[in-house]
Amino acid sequence: MAALSQAPSPTSPSPTGTNARKSALLASYGLPSQPGMVRAVAAAAAASSMNDNSSLPHRKGSISTTRSSHRYSQLYSMAAEQDVEVEDDLARAQKRLRELKAKISSQSKKNFVLERDVRYLDSRIALLIQNRMAIAEAKVAEHLEEADQSEGIFPDDRKLQSYGNLFFLLQTEPRHIATLCRLVSMSEIDTLLQTVMFTLYGNQYESREEHLLLTMFQSVLSAQFETATEFGSLLRANTPVSRMMTTYTRRGPGQSYLKTVLSEKINSLIEHKDLNLEVNPLKVYEQMINQIEEGAGGALPPHLPRSVGPEIAAANPDVQAIIQPRLGMLMEIADSFLTTIMESLDQVPYGIRWICKQIRSLTKRKYPDATDFSICSLIGGFFFLRFINPAIVTPQAYMLIDGIPSKHPRRTLTLIAKMLQNLANKPSYAKETYMMSLNPFVESNKARINKFLNDLCEVGDFYESLEMDQYMALSKKDINLHITLNELFNTHQLLDQHRDMLAPQDKHHLRICLSELGTPPVKVSRKENKTIVLPLFSRWETPIQDLTSSFLQETNITQADIMYMETKAILVQLIRSIPGLADKRPLDLLKIAETAATTKDAILVRKGIKVKEMLSELVAMNVVDDGFAFMTEEVTEELRHLGNLREKVQEEMVSLEAVYKTIGDHNNYLRSQLDSYKAYLQNVRMQSGGGHNGGNNSGVGVVTVGGKEVAKKQKNTVLGPFKFTHHQLEKDGVIAESNVPENRRSNIYFNITSPIPGTFIIALHYKGRDKAILEMDLKLDDLLEKQQDKVQLLDLEYVHFNVDKILALLTKTFIKR
Repeated sequence: MAALSQAPSPTSPSPTGTNARKSALLASYGLPSQPGMVRAVAAAAAASSMNDNSSLPHRKGSISTTRSSHRYSQLYSMAAEQDVEVEDDLARAQKRLRELKAKISSQSKKNFVLERDVRYLDSRIALLIQNRMAIAEAKVAEHLEEADQSEGIFPDDRKLQSYGNLFFLLQTEPRHIATLCRLVSMSEIDTLLQTVMFTLYGNQYESREEHLLLTMFQSVLSAQFETATEFGSLLRANTPVSRMMTTYTRRGPGQSYLKTVLSEKINSLIEHKDLNLEVNPLKVYEQMINQIEEGAGGALPPHLPRSVGPEIAAANPDVQAIIQPRLGMLMEIADSFLTTIMESLDQVPYGIRWICKQIRSLTKRKYPDATDFSICSLIGGFFFLRFINPAIVTPQAYMLIDGIPSKHPRRTLTLIAKMLQNLANKPSYAKETYMMSLNPFVESNKARINKFLNDLCEVGDFYESLEMDQYMALSKKDINLHITLNELFNTHQLLDQHRDMLAPQDKHHLRICLSELGTPPVKVSRKENKTIVLPLFSRWETPIQDLTSSFLQETNITQADIMYMETKAILVQLIRSIPGLADKRPLDLLKIAETAATTKDAILVRKGIKVKEMLSELVAMNVVDDGFAFMTEEVTEELRHLGNLREKVQEEMVSLEAVYKTIGDHNNYLRSQLDSYKAYLQNVRMQSGGGHNGGNNSGVGVVTVGGKEVAKKQKNTVLGPFKFTHHQLEKDGVIAESNVPENRRSNIYFNITSPIPGTFIIALHYKGRDKAILEMDLKLDDLLEKQQDKVQLLDLEYVHFNVDKILALLTKTFIKR
């Protein structure tokens, strides 16, 4: 699997025509295109296809049994399923289904962006408000301002084409994104994932994009396993890769599965608002003491002190009596959840099962001596830790329930998730020894869960169908991305930042694209972040103008084979287009052609005449017999397949309509949260006397949150500089550590300026020098976040500031003057 992360040889000449397509197909799997370096699994898939039906005797009227003819036959089957010239119930249902899937994909992206905004508000705005730092109001309002979602026009046609080339390369050769996901920081990953999951591969129900995305996961996972030093840390740490895997499960198919499988179980549980199943002895003891105090007017018996340790609480007989029946009930509920999940095996989205399969395969390869239990613990780490359990713990965030569960059901759901995780993973009771009481659930279900996790991995590969999809993509002229300008610029910036790792050689296609684009543009404001339509194309591949001609040139399919399949495809079209024909058995192909040729529809007449002529030619070439027995059988089978397909389409549409409604409701919920924040900010401003006028000299006037004018600045915006000596800051505890020699500290001083509200520049000066030795740009919300995360020191190279003390100094100097 090491080959997955390698790039194609930069020194080989640029392929054209057939070779280009073959190189592109190899590249789409993340493989090098040099001769002799092929992936065993892809070769096996190809070999399997080439041998398909090879043991069957060739029958008159059947097509050649080569891999090429099999692929060409697939094209016609795909065309029959989505035939734009047919207007029957299936075609109409499929059109509605495609529209619904596009809406879900689009809405999922909007929700992802809104959720990120809410996380931003939770971590930043709450800090500003609780610390009474309304000075950053303007910055917050700007972050919340709505983007203009109208279609935009990229200003430069040449760059538009270059970006189209770059993003086609990124989409069809997923190894580049796979490498980039491993290189970016945690602070950058969400923005990149937005582009990757919801734009680059945003059509969540389209097989080509889904399969390309999965090949990217294969490359990422392969590299993760190759660089792993400890088995126990695999896939468990909070890294960009783990964040990527979690985000993947939040796409439409995963959301649909969670809604279908877990929603009813969780809703029935949270109805019992007063059902208390707490089993932590310390918490049970505290609850017991509170009840006694309420009933006895505050007096406690001498043998029941107010505060005790975990051991004393666990040894209390009354606590044990309370916990014992709860353990049985908890295990019963957890068992019902587990049974529901296990019975849903066939409903688990293909992509999630395929990732489980890769985890098992890579684990066996990296650790050949690993036990089945150890391997299943890694699979469970993804399936339960990243997918199932977050939805159980916070069902409201996954749109499985309305509102937020009350206290007791919320705790019960958390305990169930812990039990499932301990079952799927190696149990760890280092911090929660009370969970050992639930070990019987783990022991009794260990074999059961291992079988389920192994069964999850039993899915076929998609390499051949991806090859077909990629081949089809080369014949399309309308592959587009709906992408925002900032997604474009941010991806460009990240690629440029890591270009030496991604494309070290000058002749590498990715490096050529980046060199042509030049310096990444600066991101635009949220208001100007328009969505554009980016046409995708490749300058290194020859588009396929005609699939039939292409197959004749590149394969050993005969003209007779092509005529046979075209005839069959037209007959299926005619039967679908003329009411009543599909119900008549046995089918009479000549009569069907004659019926079409005598209708009042000019298109059907032309097709009827054409297919009659083609049937005669096939008989003359001895490809079919006079009775068309075998072709009739194949047409009948195709119609049966399409009939079954119609039922599946209808079922899928009902399911996805529920998903779309749920996603839409969640979007409304997120928007209401943002509106609440805006209203709260405006209320804070009004209560503080109209922003920062009057006593506060910050230079910010009227603030209109959510309006066009966010903050009206006065002329004298810059505050400072205010001078502080090294001795003064050291005495006040602001300087916690100093690397400045003792004999020079008297010559050191600091100038602190606030050029805009919420931003401070600290400059370190040495007496007698005009310029500062160093300057640091500080954001107020960054400092508050460090304070909340209990980061004690701020490194200024020569000195270390105490975070709490520097915050107090800034507050005193700039906010409260």
